[in-house]
Amino acid sequence: MKMDLMSGYKGVVGLVFGNENSSNEDRYVERLLDRINNGKLPDDRRNAITELQAVVSENKAFQLAFGAMGLPIILGVLKEERHDVEMVRGALETLVSALTPINHSKGSSNEVQPDLMNTDLLSREEESIPLLLSLLEEDDFYVRYYTLQILTALLSNSRQRLQETILTIPRGITRLMDMLMDREVIRNEALLLLTHLTREAEEIQKIVVFEGAYEKIFSIIREEGNSDGGVVVQDCLELLNNLIRTNASNQVLLRETIGLDSLILILKLRGSSYSFTQQKTINLLSALETIKLLLKGGSESDPGKDANKKTNKAALVQKKVLDSLLILGVESQWVPVPVRCEALRCIGDLIAGDSKNLDLLASKVLGEEPQVEPALNSILRIILRSSSMQEFIAADYVFKNFCEQNTDGQAMLASTLIPQPYSMNHSFLEEDVNMSFGSMLLHGLTLGENDGDLETCSRAASVLSHILKDNLQCKERVLRIEIEAPMQSLGAPEPLMHRMVKYLAIASSMKSKDGKSNASGNSYVQAIILKLLVTWLADCPNAVNCFLDARPHLTYLLELVSNLSETVCIRGFAAVVLGECVIYNKSTDNGKDAFAIVDIISQKIGLSSYFLKFDEMHKSFVFANVESSLTHRSFSRSSAASMADIQDVDENDLSEKKNMDHPNLSSILDSYFVNFVKRLEANIREQIVEVYSRPKTKVAVVPEEIEQKKGESEVEYIKRLKAFIEKQHTEIQVSFILVNSSSYMYIYEDKS
Repeated sequence: MKMDLMSGYKGVVGLVFGNENSSNEDRYVERLLDRINNGKLPDDRRNAITELQAVVSENKAFQLAFGAMGLPIILGVLKEERHDVEMVRGALETLVSALTPINHSKGSSNEVQPDLMNTDLLSREEESIPLLLSLLEEDDFYVRYYTLQILTALLSNSRQRLQETILTIPRGITRLMDMLMDREVIRNEALLLLTHLTREAEEIQKIVVFEGAYEKIFSIIREEGNSDGGVVVQDCLELLNNLIRTNASNQVLLRETIGLDSLILILKLRGSSYSFTQQKTINLLSALETIKLLLKGGSESDPGKDANKKTNKAALVQKKVLDSLLILGVESQWVPVPVRCEALRCIGDLIAGDSKNLDLLASKVLGEEPQVEPALNSILRIILRSSSMQEFIAADYVFKNFCEQNTDGQAMLASTLIPQPYSMNHSFLEEDVNMSFGSMLLHGLTLGENDGDLETCSRAASVLSHILKDNLQCKERVLRIEIEAPMQSLGAPEPLMHRMVKYLAIASSMKSKDGKSNASGNSYVQAIILKLLVTWLADCPNAVNCFLDARPHLTYLLELVSNLSETVCIRGFAAVVLGECVIYNKSTDNGKDAFAIVDIISQKIGLSSYFLKFDEMHKSFVFANVESSLTHRSFSRSSAASMADIQDVDENDLSEKKNMDHPNLSSILDSYFVNFVKRLEANIREQIVEVYSRPKTKVAVVPEEIEQKKGESEVEYIKRLKAFIEKQHTEIQVSFILVNSSSYMYIYEDKS
């Protein structure tokens, strides 16, 4: 039977690696296996197995030949010769070599991988897994060590098959758990094995927890030095996260058995808090993932998820997790950017939909006397000043969740938006920690008109959009804010909304130094300002009226929708703002009412072309990836290094990609906004078609403003006419800026 198996595989090596060499290798492996299987002298058999292990570990052809012929013989040694420790060691070490990839030279991508073939063959042997698990009870250190390595290799390539098999073996998981109390080297190997074994295996996860996994994991973490420990701490936390990722019952057991003190202890910085190795960064990221999983509460399909999430939040807050997160995410200047970002996201998750935690964050004060400021101010400062796009997105996530269904919180933030004189409003942001939240935000919104200042403006606009979202009172309040011009000679104060539209136009007209449009680089600036306008105008007729008060705004918006050099999302968002000027328009003035707006869309763009902008937007990369950008990636050894070294998108690379939206736009937008735009679109289509089907009859020939009113004296009439003409003059000046954007840029460049 053994010879039939060997002859059945005969020529496999020749097929893969070439006939001449492979036949020699086949014969050589066959001779060694014959000596192991049929040899009479123990020393000769041991020498043969040592020689076999050496050639299999160094050559793919020998590795493949062994898999085809040697597995039954080696398994026979393990089963029948347990008394001969040296033979068992040699057999196990040979299996380790047969399952380990050899990368001495790079082959073609479709080349057969002998290690994977051997793994598959071994995992299909019915007796192999029970046999290997039984070897874990042997006294010899190397027998247990090599056995764990083999099981780990099998799990890496045939995880599901092994998970199913191990569940059927009595005390199978118990034997593996016992290895965590073994010598350090074996313990570490057992940790790796268990991280593979517990992935996406709910039944195994439950058994592992009942076998005392939590106590063992945190005991090892403490021994290793918490976050200052080595890769073993990372492996422990990866195992812990596997156990609780989608398993609400395991989360309850963690909370109610050993508690959360040991977890919070990992987040505390000790010793040299300014010294962060890559491993310490990874360990902290792993612990923060544990916090995120607890704040999630379990799998989406679990009916008890929400209740569990609420209880987890209360338990974490009781252990003062917010203080630890604020130190990592906001206060400590030495913490690496990836850790700061993850800590900020945890803060966002902690306060989401929880009124007590919202109030707790709002009451937090950071720093030391006299340099103290509210935590929300500190987080806003990060948004406005951080050089990292990822850190801005993470800090913005905090404000998104703070303002979500929190009308009191929105009103509190909006109440601080009090315009300051131009000179005060443009003092250096970093010099004054005593600035109010509103002063800091208005400072960011009106900072200036060059490229870097526009980015800061867009970040501030993102925060403002959260404050205004679904809150009519806040929208009306902010509408009344007027921004002072840099010099009085440049005109009267203008509404904040008008300043935002002006900055939108400037961002659209920005040119890179080589004269090419830098659309990709500025696309997220435009997108965020447009998002603010979409949010502001929604269900707010006064905001629509304010937007249309400056006639050039409409002209500019029409051009933005039609401009093929803009990205798909920019054109789509501009089309949404244009549609809101119809559906939320309560004006009765000619030229500003819904009928007039629809008429202009029809004439300048065409309704078919206009509606097409929505379809293009929905098919865009940004809209398609908003959901996936929010999906949480599990943290493992393979992904640790890349996640610990966050790289921002290189703007120089973007300049080569015309008409493409900024890659980070998917992260800046959220699913709520995307779904809101989809609902708006349906409403816009319906109402525009309805308005277009019953056009308004034109009755006015002369503007109402220049007709003399009944009982009005000649002096009053002349004074009102003069004010009307001055207003027209101002609008013409603004129109010159917005419509002739290229000319505006030449003027701007000359001044600078």
